[in-house]
Amino acid sequence: MKFKVFFAVLLLAALSTPSAHAADTGWRYWGYFQAAPGATKWTAAMTGPTVNVEDGSVEGWAFTFSNDAIPDAKAPKVAPSFSSICGKTKAVAGKKRVGVMVDFGSSVLRPKGETTPRLIQKCVVAEKSALGIDVLGQVVKVRAEGSGFICGLNGYPAKECGVEMKTPKGYIKK
Repeated sequence: MKFKVFFAVLLLAALSTPSAHAADTGWRYWGYFQAAPGATKWTAAMTGPTVNVEDGSVEGWAFTFSNDAIPDAKAPKVAPSFSSICGKTKAVAGKKRVGVMVDFGSSVLRPKGETTPRLIQKCVVAEKSALGIDVLGQVVKVRAEGSGFICGLNGYPAKECGVEMKTPKGYIKK
């Protein structure tokens, strides 16, 4: 019963929140993007990284921001290019090659006291059964919540996990 009351109060609060307030704040987090073999544009992943990735694809991660007014998270700033990431990596029989890009985002998203790391682009040679999270783990150290939500890559951000923040000025649409 307590849960039902709590849920009803939470729902009422959400419905009565002015839309201007929704644009004032949002969330910074790790966004997951994919590019199928031959693709030159990022597609937002509709699932988490526990999916199979194809040989010749590029996996993208971007520290990004979104809210009700800006629902689309920004993809990595560099377009996916399997040939530029994996072009010099020879194919291995029984394995797959996957390009991985990790974009640590704009400095306006940087948590206080932290330094924004440089973009990472690396080719991974993985088992045919490797999932997105397996490929990512060959490139960076992954910190995740128990639910699987990705909180940090290579220690960035150091402690937080999907925090709410004021909408950065560069993200406000006029």
